[in-house]
Amino acid sequence: MTEILTPDELSAVLPGLDGWTGDTSGITRTASLPSFPAAIAVVDRVAVAAEELNHHPDIDIRWRTVTFVLSTHSAGGVTALDVTLARQIDDIVNAA
Repeated sequence: MTEILTPDELSAVLPGLDGWTGDTSGITRTASLPSFPAAIAVVDRVAVAAEELNHHPDIDIRWRTVTFVLSTHSAGGVTALDVTLARQIDDIVNAA
């Protein structure tokens, strides 16, 4: 089973992620995109990345604002897999 990051581990990694906040139970990032189609395109690209990792974020879409929430539900909190997907989400959002 994948181990949950400790508070210290998460505190060390969060500054390296773009706009992510949270605690060991889950991390969140909200991104504002230039248009609704751009927001949907980002979600589509995140879906591909999530499928490749077999790890899926909770996603909330409100017009051109997308909120991603990451937590490894089977582990009960944030793991290294969440950090990996967060970095991929950052790359996708920043490229939009």
